[in-house]
Amino acid sequence: MAFDKMELQKIEVWDGNFAAAQALRQCQIDVVAAYPITPSTPIVEGYAKFLSDNYIEGEFVMVESEHAAMSGCVGAAAAGGRVATATSSQGFALMVEVLYQASGMRLPIVLNVVNRALAAPLNVNGDHSDMYLGRDSGWIQLDAFAPQEAYDLNFIAFKVAEDHDIRLPAMVHQDGFMTSHTAQGVYTLTDDEAYGFVGEYKPMNDMLDFEHPVTHGVQTEEDWHFEHKARQHNDLMTKVFPKIQAAFDAFEKLSGRKYNIVEKYDMNDADVCVVCMGTSVETAREVATEMREKGIKAGVVGLRVIRPFPFFEIAEALKDVKAIAALDRSSPNGAPGMLFNEIAGALFNTDKRALLSGYVYGLGGRDLTKAHLVSLYTELQANVDAGKVTTQLQQFIGVRGPKLAFL
Repeated sequence: MAFDKMELQKIEVWDGNFAAAQALRQCQIDVVAAYPITPSTPIVEGYAKFLSDNYIEGEFVMVESEHAAMSGCVGAAAAGGRVATATSSQGFALMVEVLYQASGMRLPIVLNVVNRALAAPLNVNGDHSDMYLGRDSGWIQLDAFAPQEAYDLNFIAFKVAEDHDIRLPAMVHQDGFMTSHTAQGVYTLTDDEAYGFVGEYKPMNDMLDFEHPVTHGVQTEEDWHFEHKARQHNDLMTKVFPKIQAAFDAFEKLSGRKYNIVEKYDMNDADVCVVCMGTSVETAREVATEMREKGIKAGVVGLRVIRPFPFFEIAEALKDVKAIAALDRSSPNGAPGMLFNEIAGALFNTDKRALLSGYVYGLGGRDLTKAHLVSLYTELQANVDAGKVTTQLQQFIGVRGPKLAFL
């Protein structure tokens, strides 16, 4: 009798934070340098507990700030260790300076970012403000829609980041509280399967290799800075997609779980679609199914990879759609949202010009309800019927008071 690979795997009830902490344990991290911040604290707290209970060997370094946490990770990675940490929101903002150092020095650190609103006003709940803040920092960025993916994508992140052809740091994003603190069934790998997939860490250009001395963090000024950024770093990013796809394929063979750079749902004949990230993807999928029962050919596109941006994959996914809603869970503060802008760029030179609308939603943890999405899909169908955008080009959904738009 043949069995599905997932049927043979153990199911645990984990939230996204614990799932990520378990993945770090199974990857056998050498160093975690961390400073706690809601809602990501349980990831590094969980790793520290595994260490104190002698489930793993490694070092947990408690530092005085998130800036120091990433600085510690940079030092440990430069010395030749497998390194990881986690953060959110203001802590992520404090790390930003060092994020550029890590990517510029090609240190394959894995950072779990539990997405949370940026102050002010202070808010501990989830939106994508911190995710958007890091999008130009030179890190690979992967996005989990649920605890299962928060677990799986950590293995993918290490596999890709540590590839000697890449050697770039990677982030694994999950929605604060909505994924990080929501328990769901998670299919797990055995310790041997997980470590076998990631592989033994093989340092490259590490500072403790005294037979092959290297310099990290050099100064280039106008002589070589342009070439470093344009030729080396940008060229590396162009090589990331094949490595991610290869890791996805290998992980599917191991686990039975299939991932794609751009996830498509009900898109074969879709006239209207929503493009979004995080937990919103699952909600949008449910509503799209219901809209099809009402005669609206609705689909959903979810971004699994945020950086490098899947420009051509997005264009391919949306090539036959007539009306698109780009959902940004971060306030653009006077400009179109990131997803709106990048989707527009992906579609601009294509033969078919879909009607594109931008929606800002869910700031500070505000729910995206099924009713919101029903209304949104109905608006998209109205745009198709009219042959033009019938509402404001950019608007907020779910905000109290009169309808609010800014373009």
